[in-house]
Amino acid sequence: MEMQQTIERPAMCAGVGVHSGEKARLVLKPAPVGTGVVFRRTDLGLKNASILAHAANVSDTQMNTTLSNEAGISVAVVEHLMAAVSGLGIDNLLVEIDGPEVPIMDGSSAVYCELLLQAGLKQQAVPRRRIRILETIEVVDGPKRATLSPSEDNHLTMRARIEYDNNVIGVQQMALRLAPGMFARDLAFARTYGFARDVEMLRSMGLARGGSLDNVVVIDEDDAIMNPEGLRIEDEFVRHKMLDAVGDLMLAGAPIAGAYDAVQPGHALNNMLVRKLLESPEAWCWESDADTDLVTRTIRAGVAL
Repeated sequence: MEMQQTIERPAMCAGVGVHSGEKARLVLKPAPVGTGVVFRRTDLGLKNASILAHAANVSDTQMNTTLSNEAGISVAVVEHLMAAVSGLGIDNLLVEIDGPEVPIMDGSSAVYCELLLQAGLKQQAVPRRRIRILETIEVVDGPKRATLSPSEDNHLTMRARIEYDNNVIGVQQMALRLAPGMFARDLAFARTYGFARDVEMLRSMGLARGGSLDNVVVIDEDDAIMNPEGLRIEDEFVRHKMLDAVGDLMLAGAPIAGAYDAVQPGHALNNMLVRKLLESPEAWCWESDADTDLVTRTIRAGVAL
């Protein structure tokens, strides 16, 4: 039976925000069952500085996923940390942060996976609940499309396709079953990416001020990788899109048992999909192994359901 999980002990890291360029320190702490993932701004000196990591609290999806509470307190670029939390099966976590943006680290989720594993995973005494997809949900935005469909699997299965008009990325697609251990092995290392031609425009918009070759895979005007070490794997680009989707889908409030399929996915599309799901109660239900266990024991006892 899958049980809820938190971490054994606190863990800490610090780094720069890829968009704001501001430094921030994160302290990850254990949280009681049923808490979910909660961000708390510790630099503001306010009592109402906590934000539940939930799709309803997403306030911006431009080049990242930003969460805000009713008081207007926000935390940006939560997706890579949320992907690590989801990929490791963590349900309850307090994230204290003394800045406006989660540090980008190396541009992937690898550092956050390592940090959480070093803190230790702790099972809690309450069964884990899943969101079981019952009917297909679809969102379309021009050439972009994403669906969540029913699946007999208890884990999220994923398929994504991206297409760029250049020789470095071109067309990439990938399918993955997000079983335990698969995220850390197959997605966590994939870094965010961008194009050198867009840097000045993004910075004029207040974005990418902390971006560098240390935390972003950059493609130059000649369709070449500017990072001296090159790519970590040939299809690192689509793997990072799937990493982002894992983090964005975690904002549904629980793991999803269903099939995610997307063409040209991004944060805005993922948030549209999760919001549409949560607004369609007929398309999903709560489920846990405890429910299945109860049915099994009842049948074995010969009790009519």
